[in-house]
Amino acid sequence: MTHPHSPELVAPHEPAGPPARRDGLTLFLLALAQAMLVLDVTVVNVALPMLSRELGLEPALAGWAIAAYAVPFGGLLILGGRLTDVFGARRMLLAGLAIFTVASLAAGLATDSTLFLAARAAQGIGAALLSPAALATLLHRFEGPSRRRALAVWGAVGGAGAAIGVLLGGLLTGGPGWRWIFFINVPVGIAVAIAVPLMVAGAVAVRRGRVDVLGALLATAGIASLVAAISSAELMEPVVAWALAAVGALLLGGFVIVQRRSAHPLVRLSLLRSRPVASGSMLMLVSTGLLVGGFFMFSFELQDGAGWSPIATGLAFLPISVGVIAGAHLAARALGRFGARIVAPTGLIVAAIGLATTTSAISADLAPALAIAGMTVAALGLGAGFVSASTTALSLISGHEAGTASGVLNSFHELGSAVGVAIFAAIAVTSLGLGFGVAAAIAAITAVAAAFVLPAGVTGGGEVKFAH
Repeated sequence: MTHPHSPELVAPHEPAGPPARRDGLTLFLLALAQAMLVLDVTVVNVALPMLSRELGLEPALAGWAIAAYAVPFGGLLILGGRLTDVFGARRMLLAGLAIFTVASLAAGLATDSTLFLAARAAQGIGAALLSPAALATLLHRFEGPSRRRALAVWGAVGGAGAAIGVLLGGLLTGGPGWRWIFFINVPVGIAVAIAVPLMVAGAVAVRRGRVDVLGALLATAGIASLVAAISSAELMEPVVAWALAAVGALLLGGFVIVQRRSAHPLVRLSLLRSRPVASGSMLMLVSTGLLVGGFFMFSFELQDGAGWSPIATGLAFLPISVGVIAGAHLAARALGRFGARIVAPTGLIVAAIGLATTTSAISADLAPALAIAGMTVAALGLGAGFVSASTTALSLISGHEAGTASGVLNSFHELGSAVGVAIFAAIAVTSLGLGFGVAAAIAAITAVAAAFVLPAGVTGGGEVKFAH
């Protein structure tokens, strides 16, 4: 008999087949599902002008094509993680897939801006259920060095997906049309949904218990308010944006109070305060903000500054995507020898050099090729930042809290996207060169901070060992 407050470990039913091959296919499925979600943050960047004209979306509201997705995605992630811990990863993974796939079809078929934005919000809800469930499945499935390698793949997907989103958005917008950036999710979603029951074990480390409804409401509303304030700061009166941010802070303060008093908290506060989770989440916030914000500025520069077409702009992000993947791969290997306290600052310094090169190229009106090279170097360093963040935050997480911890980390990913776009969009109005210069400075400052804040230790052997 299990204790009423302890996790009930349910032996999974493993499908037949060679374990190594099964693990590889499972990781591919999970990464593919996550890639869809990350792509949909940036895939509309290149399509925005054409999409807005066709749907009658006012220029001042065009940013909501991104925000309508980011707000529910970021706001519901911790709840989605907790539901994963209570009801099981596979069940929530399939539920999230179903909602996201149907909403993607609706977005592609939308005939006006209202229907489109509603579909984007539904996509965000599905993504908030799917993402922590997929990452929790990964944490359940892999342990020791294999978990580090799997998290490296996850980090690469998180970083490269943003760049590939711009590439894919440009190719589809300039080819069959912007609606296909949503239609393409449908066959992928269906294929993953069919494969998941065959490749992913059933109920694993399910925690039977209650869902803290009040805590869930406060966390969701608080995070959503912050994401909305940041994502749409340039679309609102400053007083409205600041009011939304203040409401978000108050709601999150109430969430902390409720968690301290709840017998079944949505998330243990000690988990949020733990050095690996806290420092890894902050590294994820900065890495995502620099990457997505940098991509936003660079896409703007190539289309409006250099006059490139959507297809040409998308193709310019191909080497940048390769840079993120290469950085993630190198970091995964280096983490096993040197640890995140060495790897993350090194990656951020490389990112600062790349962003500074881009600054020089844009400010001096040099050839776009130099700016692309600078962004590729920056992507190399930020790819290392993504893997360092994921590995630091999640390597030591126990199975019964895998969903919750995944939701926390992914919340910082979405907040980073919103913060990055909002900050750099505001700066870019004055000067794109200044925007990239600020990004380079943030990367350098964060590199110094990471050398002191991240836990010392090396991911290797049979387990991950950290020194506090």
